[in-house]
Amino acid sequence: MVAVISLSSTDLLAFFEYRVGRDDAPDLLAETMTTAWRRASALPAEPVQARMWLFGIAKFVLANSERSGRRRLRLASKLRDLTRSTAGTASAADEGIEVRDALRRLSPDHAELLRLVHWDGLTIAEAAQVCGIPDSTARSRYGAAKRQLRAILDSCPTRQAGE
Repeated sequence: MVAVISLSSTDLLAFFEYRVGRDDAPDLLAETMTTAWRRASALPAEPVQARMWLFGIAKFVLANSERSGRRRLRLASKLRDLTRSTAGTASAADEGIEVRDALRRLSPDHAELLRLVHWDGLTIAEAAQVCGIPDSTARSRYGAAKRQLRAILDSCPTRQAGE
């Protein structure tokens, strides 16, 4: 396997450089090699077939990278639109401090899901895509996160005193 990979790595790097440029190509090559290493048991014995197998993995890695790039662009566009629509509506620094504190007490996954849905205006399905999890997982985490957040906020002494 090592011989096939070392012979193919230069060609694979060129494959990526032509498609994504010199800056991102090494990262994609590294991901390709990592995937090939994990799937070494599937490596064909014949060198030409092994080389084509590596290029198949590279094509898959490239497609994933392009999909991720499109998701980042869509999210950046949504953030730009949100920033434009809320420009000039600054709020006090301590506004919502109880909620921010309660979110910090949740698990990072739950807190991020709530932020994406409630602060960033994404749907649960969109938030699932950003988090890289299935929609069904996002829905169940969202429900659990809301229940945990409500319990934390209900036990907050400043909220009880202020109500």
